[in-house]
Amino acid sequence: LANGLILSAVTCDHHLHTPMGFFLLNLSLTDLGSICTTVPKAMHNSLHNTTTISYTGCAAQAFFFLFFISAEYYLLTIMCYDRYVAICKPLHYETLLGSRACAHMAAAAWAAGFLNALLHTANIFSLPLCQGNALGQFFCEIPHILKLSCSHSGYLREIGLIGVSVCLAFDCFVFIVFSYVQIFRAVLRIPSQQGRHKALSMCLPHLAVVSLFVNTVMFAYLKPPSISSPSLDLLVSVLYSVVPPSLNPLIYSLRNQELKNEIQTDPV
Repeated sequence: LANGLILSAVTCDHHLHTPMGFFLLNLSLTDLGSICTTVPKAMHNSLHNTTTISYTGCAAQAFFFLFFISAEYYLLTIMCYDRYVAICKPLHYETLLGSRACAHMAAAAWAAGFLNALLHTANIFSLPLCQGNALGQFFCEIPHILKLSCSHSGYLREIGLIGVSVCLAFDCFVFIVFSYVQIFRAVLRIPSQQGRHKALSMCLPHLAVVSLFVNTVMFAYLKPPSISSPSLDLLVSVLYSVVPPSLNPLIYSLRNQELKNEIQTDPV
């Protein structure tokens, strides 16, 4: 509902037809997509007291979930660039972030997410599964599916793909960190307190969303094996697959006065 409200607000209010509004619309689409990929099937299984999913359905779920979270991460990186240009190079903002440039960057994020999901899903679901068919998870997650495989060559291919994805994700993370270092240095040079507050209010929602997304994913995949358990793995999966898409629209709407006003306006 919250993501739907942001989509309608950004679409209908011309005051929100800005680069950040455009990227926020795309971010809400990824959040809505990732939620709709995992939660409805989990609710269906819970209501009907079942724990099954078809092989084709599992492949589709794994593909779309990886597609949406990959695209979201790339969009968050692009949104960081938007904040960097707005604060560090405000005179070049219209030139560097025109409508065509924004459309190209958003298309690149979606295309990169699609390619990443396609490669991982095609490799994983081409492997023979010989370790049973119980994932121990409430949705089809690629690392859990990989554990059921007994193909050594397929396993090595997937490790290689994961390595490439991790390197790309790390490059994005370094870019985000570097950008925020430059942003905070520029903010500290602003003479007026009101100017510093306005600049920070532009960045804090994005920084909060990035921190929530990165920290939950890192905890999910980098936690020590010694503290791993089925119940903890389930909790962590909910933490990174459901919590960020649910909180992102609240974080942005609470800090964005124009968006808040549009959502609160009576359409009649």
